[in-house]
Amino acid sequence: MAARGKSYKVIANGFVFTFPESIIHTTDFVNLSSDEINLIKDHRSVNVRIVESDISGKRQKVEVEGETFDIEVKDQLDQMLETMGYNSSSGKHIKEIKAPMPGLVLSIAVNDGQEVHEGDRILILEAMKMENSITVHANAKIRRIAVIAGQAVEKGQVLVELE
Repeated sequence: MAARGKSYKVIANGFVFTFPESIIHTTDFVNLSSDEINLIKDHRSVNVRIVESDISGKRQKVEVEGETFDIEVKDQLDQMLETMGYNSSSGKHIKEIKAPMPGLVLSIAVNDGQEVHEGDRILILEAMKMENSITVHANAKIRRIAVIAGQAVEKGQVLVELE
């Protein structure tokens, strides 16, 4: 299979991004130390410090410009296994969904007691003039919605509790 058809799915603090492998080839990576990398893309430079990393390197906690992000990278094989239901997060039980950044709750798409499935939208959070869909990462039941539409929230604030 040609490399140009590959894509990666990156989950950063609950937000999902998909990008083609070609982006990696057009980004300059400079190792500054064993845990710090400088990335240069489209004339923009940013330093990334790896705070924690699992043994596979697919889950990391990184610091970028003073912000900390929990990152999970899924390659083509991970994505294929995920679509087949062989997902590494399927055995994980998440108890809370927290705000990945400060913002304003625009709308809530679930109710207390509702069954939700991985990928279902929980709410929409407006941050930095962008609407961000907050989704659930595993099948669960909504125990309690801790916010209301129109409420301002801080980074790390509990939005929804799960059973």
